[in-house]
Amino acid sequence: MSKSDSATNSTLNYVFWAISLAIVVFGIYSNNNFAVIFGTDSTLYRILALLGFAIIAGAIALQTTQGKSFWELLKGARTEIRKVVWPTRQETMQTTMIVLLVVVVAGLILWLLDTILGWLVSIIIG
Repeated sequence: MSKSDSATNSTLNYVFWAISLAIVVFGIYSNNNFAVIFGTDSTLYRILALLGFAIIAGAIALQTTQGKSFWELLKGARTEIRKVVWPTRQETMQTTMIVLLVVVVAGLILWLLDTILGWLVSIIIG
């Protein structure tokens, strides 16, 4: 990539980010003034309009260099998730029970320590 291609790409990125930001700002503005702009105050229409603005802004942002890198990161994460060996139901239940037992034991130890220290302080203070 030559220097002029890089400068053009950088300028195009700024233009895409500016357009994306403008769509987000307009979406926020139109949500606040929905009844005035669109003539109705339906929550469903407001949500659909916000989703539409978000999808359009996201699609434009994905055309930038950073957006393309982010998309590649998401695709790589999806590939890695497929490689994960998920625990069985029995392993999950056993691990959950161990964690609950440790939490209860730690809570009892802290309660006992708090009671003893409170008792000692009350003896010292009088």
